[in-house]
Amino acid sequence: MALPPPDPQYILRGANDAVNTLCFHCRDPEPEFPMLFSGSANGLIHIWNLKTRRVDRTLDGHGGKSVYWVKTFPNRREAILSQGRDQHVCLWDLAEGRNSVTDSLCTGNVGFCKGSLLEVAEGRWLLATAWKNLEEVWVLELPSKLSVCTLKPEADAKLGMPMCLKMWQPSSGSSPLLLVGYEDGSVVLWNLSTGSTLSRLACHQEPIMGLDFDAEKAKGVSGSSEKILCVWSLDEQQNLELQQTHQLTNPGIAETALRPDKKILATAGWDHRIRLFGWKKLKPLAVLDYHTAAIHCVAFSDHAQPSERLLAAGSKDHRISLWSIYSQA
Repeated sequence: MALPPPDPQYILRGANDAVNTLCFHCRDPEPEFPMLFSGSANGLIHIWNLKTRRVDRTLDGHGGKSVYWVKTFPNRREAILSQGRDQHVCLWDLAEGRNSVTDSLCTGNVGFCKGSLLEVAEGRWLLATAWKNLEEVWVLELPSKLSVCTLKPEADAKLGMPMCLKMWQPSSGSSPLLLVGYEDGSVVLWNLSTGSTLSRLACHQEPIMGLDFDAEKAKGVSGSSEKILCVWSLDEQQNLELQQTHQLTNPGIAETALRPDKKILATAGWDHRIRLFGWKKLKPLAVLDYHTAAIHCVAFSDHAQPSERLLAAGSKDHRISLWSIYSQA
């Protein structure tokens, strides 16, 4: 007999608006609890203390415009990036209790495509973000802000706006690659050294809202505003191929996230539910039902102790739910 779905471990209240994005950060040396960052529709970023289950600090740097992406830097504890509907990506310095924006760049993009950050060398990162012309993606180096490339589809491609991004480096010394989910339902693989398209897969009929990629298995997943979850693979010739689809009960996936151990996939549903799947065969594992409005984001922690790792979900209902699902798989 299957076990009933778990209840949330606890609920975080205090965002005071829709929660659009979540990001865990496990500090080194690690405390008992990871940190959790959230970005809200009221333009605020909250830093949550998961021991007290309250807000430690509130960051305000996007002029009241919705924050839809927050990202910590690997191996850099006291800095984060945030992106908002004010068309800016901000770099924050949080050292010694500071709450200051130390740098920012104007993307000129009015959409809500979350950026992607990749560490390519110690102290050097690549940032991919939707750009001024609505169909373009800009890739730049940090902290120098030197432009690497601007990715512009061919005029007859008619892909629409980029909706979600995932950047990774296949192996040391090789060129970084970028997956982009587009408004027309296509996933496109870009080579960042040449700024050219390597492969395109038209796997959805509606805009792709979220995607994630497992570089070790060369396999990815995408969700859209329709009822289909798509799993696709990348062959040795770097061609994208549809592997399988899963029919959902209700339409609308806002985000997909793979657990760091690549065993479980979580999806954020417009139907107020989190769905969990086994990543190996896309086997449905559980439907987590707590929220009273659309779920906008899901995120896994990567704490050293599996028993301490968590799944977080942020919703339009202003709440963040925390779940412990590591004992289930």
